[in-house]
Amino acid sequence: MKKSILKISILILFFAPNNLMSNTEFFEEGLTLFKNKKFNEAKFKFEQDIVFNPKSEMSYLYLSKIFKSFEKKNLEEQNLNTVILINPKNEEAIYNLAKLKLDSSDYKKSKEFNDRLMSLCNNFCEKSKKLKKEIEDLSKK
Repeated sequence: MKKSILKISILILFFAPNNLMSNTEFFEEGLTLFKNKKFNEAKFKFEQDIVFNPKSEMSYLYLSKIFKSFEKKNLEEQNLNTVILINPKNEEAIYNLAKLKLDSSDYKKSKEFNDRLMSLCNNFCEKSKKLKKEIEDLSKK
């Protein structure tokens, strides 16, 4: 009995790291494909990563960027919302949602996202300030 438990434990320890390594490879491959503007192939790799890691914040973020390039705003928004669900402090996702809402003339929602971004502001402070001015200018028209 003890030997079988030991064997199973050794097998798990042997195969688990390989499985984890292969899972992160999907994201890395997707990132490389994305950087080379091979969006369809990158999309597939990010989706594979999500199958093995449903909380892959970055895969959802890159999927949103791919859908933006495909001009599929609904899917872009859906993936950005998923990023924020996983990590409510993801500045890039909040910024991109604010821009997306601004592009669809939803000034109120865009302002809400930008206000949220300004309260977190680490990396997107300057972009947030520019976006605030853009929202104010467009909402006056």
